[in-house]
Amino acid sequence: MTQDPHRITSTAQLMALYPAPAARTRTKIRDRLDPGTAALLSASTFVLLATADGDGRCDVSPRGGPAGFVKVLDDNRVAVPDLNGNHLLDSLQNLLANPHAALLVVIPGQDETLRLEGSASVTTAPDVLDLFVGELRRPTTAVVIEVLSVYTHCAKAFRRGGMWDPVSWVAFERSPFLAARHGQLRHDGLTDESLDEYAATNEGKIGVDLAADAPIA
Repeated sequence: MTQDPHRITSTAQLMALYPAPAARTRTKIRDRLDPGTAALLSASTFVLLATADGDGRCDVSPRGGPAGFVKVLDDNRVAVPDLNGNHLLDSLQNLLANPHAALLVVIPGQDETLRLEGSASVTTAPDVLDLFVGELRRPTTAVVIEVLSVYTHCAKAFRRGGMWDPVSWVAFERSPFLAARHGQLRHDGLTDESLDEYAATNEGKIGVDLAADAPIA
């Protein structure tokens, strides 16, 4: 196999391409939550949960809920409820093989994000699961992350992408994600539903799962 001459293979090569990070940037990395970062978690309605399996294959899973659905247990631990999803359990199985996780914490309308990472486990501890009762239905499990590092990202990425700017949003007649998924299913011979029927079925399934997450009246 021909070696790619442009492939970076060492830390020295990589570091030579970039300026050194500013001292202020390094000091933003903390080893625990503080009142400010805990407040960010209490305002967030959406996070991305990153895990990897025993072979290093990575997965990033979107997780959403009411503001504060990620619970701060103390200044070194947070808990993420496992709500109704696709039941593939990719993230949870990854944690059994490789007990480490990271979260990218997003607050709608805000360009800054919060990143935290640490060792992680899947728990059924009653005192943890009971924290979600009231605003959600009690989850089957939760992911507890023991925080090793916390970092606040600046606004550049979201501003470059126009994340919250309606002017940058593309209007689609139909969801391109549903169209892509429907096309793959048809290719695999799993369904012959029309796209409109598929979209309606998908919305129905989403509604059922969301209702199952709601508190019991």
